[in-house]
Amino acid sequence: MRKGEMTRAAILDVAITLASLEGLTIGLLAEKMSMSKSGVFVHFGSREDLQIEVVKLYHRQFEQEVFYPSIKEARGLPRLEAMFARWIRQVTIEIASGCIYISGAVEYDDRPGAIREQLVSMVCTWQQALHRCALQAIEAGHLRADTDADLLVYEMYGLILGLHHDARLLKKAGSVERAQKGFDRLIDSYRNTKQVAAARKSSPTNQKISSKTAAR
Repeated sequence: MRKGEMTRAAILDVAITLASLEGLTIGLLAEKMSMSKSGVFVHFGSREDLQIEVVKLYHRQFEQEVFYPSIKEARGLPRLEAMFARWIRQVTIEIASGCIYISGAVEYDDRPGAIREQLVSMVCTWQQALHRCALQAIEAGHLRADTDADLLVYEMYGLILGLHHDARLLKKAGSVERAQKGFDRLIDSYRNTKQVAAARKSSPTNQKISSKTAAR
């Protein structure tokens, strides 16, 4: 990258660690970067442009850490479980600073404009990926045919919000473990038990046991 692009990237790297769009100012970044305000401003047309670029960068990093590694797993439930596990890990890393998706929702939920639109677009993109994966799990027979994919994604999101609240605000020990247990119980409530039973019945181990029993 050219020097200007490197400086711009460095500014965004610092900005994203603040994990607050509303608290993000040109002056604060200038102080942290040991630059003049005009030196920071020249890389972004306005404070709003800076905030939007931070949201975009956060989304790209989220995809690299959570989404792309997860889709390497088998379609269906294995992929959905991987998504949630990596999502929890990401929230755990962000406990000290906070999650821009969550803090941004609090700051901009009732404030129309470009920043809110960008946040909504990024969050919807992630929820759509979860929804698509849930549907694949239903189609693969991993989850019951009557599973409500919209409700499942809603419940998964609720677990993450609860984890962020308890771990960041209340500092409750065991929050991560409770979130994972909650997800496991949630999946068990939707699991296709008929397919599980059929898989166990047709497993090589069970077939060997049946052969030995028949021989006796």
